Amino acid sequence: MSAHSRRHFLKLSLATAASSIIHAPLIHATISKHVVIIGGGIGGSTAARYLRKMDSSIKVTLIEPKSHYTTCFMSNEFLAGLRSFKSLEFSYHKLAEQGISIIHDYVVAIDADKQSITRSSGDTIHYDRCIVSPGIDFKWNAIEGYDETTAKDIPHAYQAGQQTLTLKKQLDAMRNGGTVIIAPPANPFRCPPAPYERASQIAHYLKMHKPKSKIIILDDKEEFSKQKLFEAGWKRHYGYGTNHSIIEWVSVAQGGHVESINAKSHIVSAQADDFKADVINIIPPQQAGKLAFTAGLTDQSGWCPVDHKTFESTIHKNIHVIGDSSISSPLPKSGYAANSEAKVCAAAIISLFNGDRPLAPSLINTCYSLLAPNDAISVAMVYGYKNDKIIKMDGAGGLTPNDTSDHMRQREADYAHSWFNNITHDIFG
Repeated sequence: MSAHSRRHFLKLSLATAASSIIHAPLIHATISKHVVIIGGGIGGSTAARYLRKMDSSIKVTLIEPKSHYTTCFMSNEFLAGLRSFKSLEFSYHKLAEQGISIIHDYVVAIDADKQSITRSSGDTIHYDRCIVSPGIDFKWNAIEGYDETTAKDIPHAYQAGQQTLTLKKQLDAMRNGGTVIIAPPANPFRCPPAPYERASQIAHYLKMHKPKSKIIILDDKEEFSKQKLFEAGWKRHYGYGTNHSIIEWVSVAQGGHVESINAKSHIVSAQADDFKADVINIIPPQQAGKLAFTAGLTDQSGWCPVDHKTFESTIHKNIHVIGDSSISSPLPKSGYAANSEAKVCAAAIISLFNGDRPLAPSLINTCYSLLAPNDAISVAMVYGYKNDKIIKMDGAGGLTPNDTSDHMRQREADYAHSWFNNITHDIFG
């Protein structure tokens, strides 16, 4: 994507993101309405902030057990030693300053008929509308020998925080000449390019500090997001395709499917062979967050079906599901998509409170992947709404060209860091 095209897309993205707000009726209802939001991640925090922005008469309660949110996006830079962990952490103080009631607690049940929520403390909260943004959970035991207990020592690092710190400590402690195994799951899962960005960032760390080491990606897929761009970057920086490559990718057709793990011996058994590893990063198959199952919001797929105009659950009325747990294809499961969904959902709830029909939404997604400190790639797309479904808009968005210059790849890296600063400010204030 050229610099001109990139600037044009960013302008279009901002305009699209704002469209839900511009079209939302800014009517202050005479009777206060209460929206309870469960989950203070990207989707939940964005929804809380924008509900207050669009209609300050709405009472907004955000329930989140953690005092700080740690972003998954840009956490791979922390693994590479290029970013501090603190830079990934965000508090809820500024949301509270906007009049949002923040409750740090767990939700144990949602009664859709009574429109009430029960907290772990035993307290009950009633709502007029509820937004559930529970993120992801894992299909434990899908891989023999890998469960929640094993994950404490063999981290997935796909819910940022302690898992990210554990993986970083293991990389730091690894011997020069060691092997790192990364095992991504089959689709669908959170942020499809992330495992390959992680491989890139860890490869940079190894190249700088432990150059005799290597990474083996045991994949449960035959292809992956932005594959040609990743492979070109791996060739530029890490010798991909040569006998000295830091990164080796094994597709599912080549035997990349992981069947079992021996946590004690650190042996990963894939269809192709048994692999001895110093550091193992298993990313298990995924499904909607636990609360979505508890509340009966999931279907047989393990994800939550929603109305694509409002993100209201098609199973329970007055409950909206946003973020990774929702079935929103062709939107990917990503942080930017969750941010976009939250704004559409907030605008729709205000319309419903005011007795208006929600407008057809516009949504956006951009995903940056950093291959090296001065080299990044991206994919961007604008989405519309047609025949009750979210659709891709023809001619909108784009992908980093294969023949992009070094200068433009540096620009992409700059854009990525700017995007991180802008979106976290947009979410948390």
